Amino acid sequence: MEMAEKQLNITYQEFSFPEEMSVRDQELVKAALEAREGSYSPYSHFQVGAALLLANGVVVRGANQENVAYPSGLCAERTAMFWAGANYPDVPFDTLAIAGWDHGVLCESPASPCGACRQVMAEYQKKQKSPLKIILVGSKRIRKFACVDDLLPFIFDSLKISVI
Repeated sequence: MEMAEKQLNITYQEFSFPEEMSVRDQELVKAALEAREGSYSPYSHFQVGAALLLANGVVVRGANQENVAYPSGLCAERTAMFWAGANYPDVPFDTLAIAGWDHGVLCESPASPCGACRQVMAEYQKKQKSPLKIILVGSKRIRKFACVDDLLPFIFDSLKISVI
């Protein structure tokens, strides 16, 4: 097999203000901003709020939870997704909005989810067999992605286990 150079292109929408978005997305952004109030982040002082819109119209909020025994805490995104998955196991996820603050100030550039959160998003997207849209909120710009693949293009989705 010969080496081949390939290119990866990611398309997303960028907004300067929430008012440029659909009313539904504006409401989800507002919910993510409000969700930060539940953050417990005494060590990093980095607060994150997440709001997950389910296909049935329910909005589930999550906030990051730190623990002195790092890494025992949990990110806002996974807090919301795991709660929704446990309480609405058969309801697909539609859109996840995420907003991050550093020492009480909303980040200018949108905070991007960690790798573990991206992989969990990918798992739920695969489970539901439909795209999970992602909105990343910053004070100077907001980015909207059509699906998790645009944040994690080479999703880990195959595991072959050998029994010895």
